[in-house]
Amino acid sequence: MLTQGSATILITGATGNIGKELINLLSAKGISYNAMVRSIERAKELEALPGITLVQGDFDDEGSMDTALTGIERAFLLTNSSEHAEEQQIRFVNAAKRAGVKHIVKLSQWAADAGSPVRFLRYHAAVEAAIKASGMTYTFLRPNLFMQGLLGFKDVIRSGHKFFAAAGEARISLIDIRDIAAVAAVALTTDGHENKIYDLTGPESFTHQQLADVFTDVLVHPVHFINVPEDDMKNALLGIGFPEWQADGLLEDYAHYRLNEAAVVTNTVQDVTGKQARTFRQFVTDYAFLFK
Repeated sequence: MLTQGSATILITGATGNIGKELINLLSAKGISYNAMVRSIERAKELEALPGITLVQGDFDDEGSMDTALTGIERAFLLTNSSEHAEEQQIRFVNAAKRAGVKHIVKLSQWAADAGSPVRFLRYHAAVEAAIKASGMTYTFLRPNLFMQGLLGFKDVIRSGHKFFAAAGEARISLIDIRDIAAVAAVALTTDGHENKIYDLTGPESFTHQQLADVFTDVLVHPVHFINVPEDDMKNALLGIGFPEWQADGLLEDYAHYRLNEAAVVTNTVQDVTGKQARTFRQFVTDYAFLFK
C-alpha cells in the first residue's frame, strides 16, 4: 500500500460528493495525494486534510492538466455532470498518457455500453474505450443508482412525506456513495486491480415502493412513493433547475431501470474492501436528520 510521503496519486472531482468521501478515506489511511481543483482559493478548506496537496487544473485547459499530472502514477477520474463530460474526460486521458500515468481508476456507470440508448452509458463507454486504447492499466467502477440521489427529495419527504419517479415496479440495487469511495481508495492504493471492471451495488434490490417502506419504518411516519409519467418527471426536474439535456438523460436512465436492467446484486464491494456494502436502511438511518 502507498503511504504518507509518496504523493503520486491525483484525485479529480475532490470537491464533489464522491470525491470528498474518497479524499477523507485517503487522509484517514495516511496516504499523500494531490487533488486537482479549478480554483485553489475556493477549495482552501480542503487543505486541513492530512496528506492533501491542492493543484490547479481544469478539464477544459490541457496545459493545466499537463502540469497537474506531472509525477503522477495513479489517477482517479471523475468530472462534474456536464454536457461535455465525455470530451473533458478523454482530454484528461490523453494528458495522463502524455504524463506517463500508469493507472487510472475511472468512475463509470452500471451497464456502460457504446450501443446503449442511454446517453450517459454511451459516454462512459467511450471514455472507457479511450483508456483501454491508451495502454494505461485501469479500474472501471460501474456503480448502480446512488442512494444519495434520494437526498434530492429531502425537502418533499420532510414536508410532504412523499417522493416520485418514473420507476414503475422495477427493482434497483442502489449503492451508497461511501462504498463507491471505499472501493476507489483500495483500487488507487493497492495492487491487483489492474484492468478490472467492478460492477458495484448495494446488498439488496428494491422497488421504489419498498424504498418508501424503509423510509416509513426509519423515519416513523408514512412516506409515499408516487409513480409518475415521464413528462411529469421531466417537468419536475426542469422546475428544480436541471438543464434539459440532464433531465432527458435521467429519463433514459429510468427507462433502463424500468426494464429491470439494474436489479442485479453483486458482492464486489465486500470482495474489494472486506466490508459489506451498506444497506438502504443504514443510509436512511445515517441521513435521517435531513429527511425529518
